[in-house]
Amino acid sequence: MIKWLKQLQKSFGTSFLWLVCLIYFTQGFRSFVWTAVSYQLKDKLKLSPSASQLLFSISFFPWSIKPLYGILSDCIPIKGRKRIPYLVIATVLSLFPWLVLGSKASLRSSYGPLTILLTAQNLGSAMADVVIDAMIAEAVRSERAAFAGDLQSLSWLGMALGGIFGSLLGGYALQNLQIDTIFLLFAVLPSIQLLSCGLVEEDFSASKVLPELANSSSHQENGNGSVSDTETNIVVKYKVTSRRKKGNKTKRTKQVNKTKKETPKKDDTLAVQLFHSLKSAIYSLCRAFKQPIILRPMAWFFLAQIIVPNLSTVMFYYHTEFLHLEPSFLATARVVGWIGLMIGTFMYNRYLKHMKLRRSLIWAHVGLATLSLLDIALVSRLNVTYDISDKLLVLCGSALADAINQLKFMPFLILSGQLCPPGIEGTLFALFMSINNLGSTLGSFVGAGVASVLNISSGSFDNLQLGIIIQIICTFIPIGFLFLIPKEATGIST
Repeated sequence: MIKWLKQLQKSFGTSFLWLVCLIYFTQGFRSFVWTAVSYQLKDKLKLSPSASQLLFSISFFPWSIKPLYGILSDCIPIKGRKRIPYLVIATVLSLFPWLVLGSKASLRSSYGPLTILLTAQNLGSAMADVVIDAMIAEAVRSERAAFAGDLQSLSWLGMALGGIFGSLLGGYALQNLQIDTIFLLFAVLPSIQLLSCGLVEEDFSASKVLPELANSSSHQENGNGSVSDTETNIVVKYKVTSRRKKGNKTKRTKQVNKTKKETPKKDDTLAVQLFHSLKSAIYSLCRAFKQPIILRPMAWFFLAQIIVPNLSTVMFYYHTEFLHLEPSFLATARVVGWIGLMIGTFMYNRYLKHMKLRRSLIWAHVGLATLSLLDIALVSRLNVTYDISDKLLVLCGSALADAINQLKFMPFLILSGQLCPPGIEGTLFALFMSINNLGSTLGSFVGAGVASVLNISSGSFDNLQLGIIIQIICTFIPIGFLFLIPKEATGIST
């Protein structure tokens, strides 16, 4: 392990590895503070389950537009740099809301300002996620490509550790600290992240604006959506230099005069290049996405998210209001969920990656529907009849739910990687992830609507069982649309 880390340190540098680990650890550690947000909405603002879930859905919307951040950082450098300035902006957006919420009781006690600040915080986190992915992709090119898998493994390890520690410490903090203190404590990590941004150097040459992008209907990008090194090293040339020389003296004079005439328009030319660069990037993305081989599978994954109502926030209210489960136990359940997620990843890679994706997705949805029966047993109090502990049922449900969801998410990741055409892998993959996030957000909206229609509130869970039955029925609907997934697709790259 130590030898592996030393190899990565030698290849990428200590400051870069530190920044990668810190950002991913912070992303996982977000469970520490978002648990406090859940209790703030429930206990302080007295929001209903449907209203609380609606607020969460709105505040997490920035994760659904991730390609926008990638395109901006790829096409519009700030002071000659494409990554670090955007990472600084993202970190400030991640830091500022927690400082405000921790110091201003009036803002965290009003759902309007709270929603705005939480949305800004998610905007910063989503942007940081996109930028650090881009920096990793750039770092593993050419001679460092052999370490690509190792760097990604380190990233996932950092996020997993952050998630586990965040869940454990979040439960402890809720029982021993005030919510404002929790917000301020979490702000320490983005503060360190902001300081760490100054330790990483960025190459100016990778940030030049390309006139070639303005003159082409599409452009090539590297794995993270940024322009390739070969193109970035092209020097800006005027059209006059591309003509064949007819006479050295006459031609040289014309070139000088042409250059003098164009010099005052340099700024305008740069602005036009930026505009066409953005236009070209968006055009390439849309043109690739409109292909049936890409559009149809992504449509299925999107429908599979929005058709099934997400009742997670409603179940959180049921666990705390009706079952009176303490925060420390719910934190333990989340840790078990992280373990289930890792088990699901192992199970898929070990046993299911050779299976046709259609078949594995069928089993995933059948598993999710079957697992919902545990929620019905919990809500109907059937477990009490058979002397089964509520806590045991919640722990098992948490672990199995995350494991099965990972079995569904792995085919999404694999198919996304297979469908990305060469040249725009990074930006298109970010679009795929945004589609998945947007579907999840809309599924939360649907869940909030179901809870509202059924009049499920913190004081009344009489119709919660009916809501879960509706969720189970909806879980089987996406199976009927599996014809959108390529028939022969498997978990092995083709």
